[in-house]
Amino acid sequence: MGYLNNSTITVDAILTKKGRELLARGQNDFQITQFAVADDEIDYDLWNPAHPLGTDYYGIIIENMPLIEASADEANIMRYKLVSLPKLTTRIPVVTLSTNSATLIGGLFVNVIPNTINIENGNSNLGYTAILSDSSVATLQVTKLATSTISPTVPRFIGDSESATSVSATGMEFKLIAKVQTLAEAKATLTIIGNETGGSVVFNLTVPKQTL
Repeated sequence: MGYLNNSTITVDAILTKKGRELLARGQNDFQITQFAVADDEIDYDLWNPAHPLGTDYYGIIIENMPLIEASADEANIMRYKLVSLPKLTTRIPVVTLSTNSATLIGGLFVNVIPNTINIENGNSNLGYTAILSDSSVATLQVTKLATSTISPTVPRFIGDSESATSVSATGMEFKLIAKVQTLAEAKATLTIIGNETGGSVVFNLTVPKQTL
């Protein structure tokens, strides 16, 4: 979904394959119950508090930037989603890990347990999305499911070149099981993203070469 222009409130919406399927069924099967907004196309470096015409013009360049068209491919749009926080929230929620890296030989594992600080019960309903950059380096498992059964869309905080080998999962706690590497040392990242509060943290995994 996207705005066609910024002078009128006109919305351009493209249905996904699932959306078209529900719409074709009729009988009120197509019901929009959730939505997301993002600011991928905004360059905040263009905010200019030194504009000679005053505060009304600090963001004039941003407000007049062309916006990208709607796309049904979430890997190429809406990578930086906005979140709604409770009223009177004074601190930004931060996703943390007890440790941010590990070196494991093939067959060993590490538990990755994210936590959200600065907000009570942060991400306790929808949990976290974990994205393993390279599935040839390790296996990603969910060891504790999220409370909600709603599956959020999968944000892509990794490079396009990694997306072909990446895997993702949603939950509260995760396990990384290293795979045996016989040719060379291998490395991968596990990106943990809060599904309710936003924010992310990266866990780095190194698997040394083994001689069998």
